[in-house]
Amino acid sequence: MGMTSRERVQAVLNHEVPDRVPIIIGVSNATGIKMKPYRALKEKLGIQAPDDYIYDWPELGSAKVDEETMQRLHGDARGVLDRFPRDVQERNRTRDPHAPCIDDWGIGQTEIEPGVWFPGYHPLADATTFEDLENYPNWPKMDDPYRVAQAAEDAKRLAEENEYAILATPWLMFPFERAFGLQGMDKFLMNMAMYPDFAEAMLKKNLEFCMQHMSHFLDAVGDNIDMIKIGDDLGSQDRLMISPRMYRKLLKPIHAELIALIKSKTKAKVFFHTDGDVFDLIGDFIEIGVDVLNPIQTSAGKMADLEGLKREYGKDLVFCGAVDTQHILPHGTPEEVRQEMKRVIDILGQDGGYMVASVHTIMNEVPPENILAMVDATLEFGTYPLK
Repeated sequence: MGMTSRERVQAVLNHEVPDRVPIIIGVSNATGIKMKPYRALKEKLGIQAPDDYIYDWPELGSAKVDEETMQRLHGDARGVLDRFPRDVQERNRTRDPHAPCIDDWGIGQTEIEPGVWFPGYHPLADATTFEDLENYPNWPKMDDPYRVAQAAEDAKRLAEENEYAILATPWLMFPFERAFGLQGMDKFLMNMAMYPDFAEAMLKKNLEFCMQHMSHFLDAVGDNIDMIKIGDDLGSQDRLMISPRMYRKLLKPIHAELIALIKSKTKAKVFFHTDGDVFDLIGDFIEIGVDVLNPIQTSAGKMADLEGLKREYGKDLVFCGAVDTQHILPHGTPEEVRQEMKRVIDILGQDGGYMVASVHTIMNEVPPENILAMVDATLEFGTYPLK
């Protein structure tokens, strides 16, 4: 008799061999589907379901995938999400629909073409001093119980049903990326080099609020969840955004403190999302307590070396991702997707320790046939013992 989805994922998280490789799809922004391919997928499958968005946030553009579609995709996890504070949510629902969408940190998305939004409003773009940080009036309010009430209900329900693994994703617990949102990527990276004390102070300030929210979130969901997603995008197409030395000095202690809080409050595994070529930091991630590494961007530098990843780090990490969204999924044929799935599963799936997922969100260019090819090939090639 086969495992339930939750048993399957839990086996992998415990570095045991499951009955088949799990599929993680549609449960967070980093493992989700944009609305355009979601609509095309529903049309192809003949599924009638509403066009809802995760986090109830249309400007983010990621679909809240309906249950019938999730079952056809053989998704083994379901998501638990938080919400913006009630006043922020109401403000954005009632604003002019083409005005910037400002979140609870005062960071904004602007409409760059009809229906397409880009993080382009950075309220602390010119800040370089401690006083600038202290005088900023729009630091988030993390004590509104509305933020976590639904997450508590969803986690309890899913745990009682005990069918699917539960991936919790409190929105953007990413201190580095919060700094990008507050200042803009170019400004903050420059400040890390020119004003390192200021940059460190901003990261610590961001951590303070992330810790507050994470504490409330974990008090709400407790041990009902199996994984909790945090992270920070640290890599580019062929290298790190910052040097390993700078990471270890400024950012690694921030990540370590957040992970220590998580592990003090829940048995859930830490699911760490970081795009790009981060090969040179993987040892650091293991050292601070990362359990699952996502998204394994195989098109980025040394992350293409799946054999090396599995050999060097497979005993310490579970890998989640590695299905290329830069070339294979958007531009390949279904048969090319099928063959890529076989290759990836043959390498990362040996002896367990791997969960299939696309490299970040399935974007607008991906045809529904390729989404189905990805999940169907997982069933074909991912059953243990691997063929």
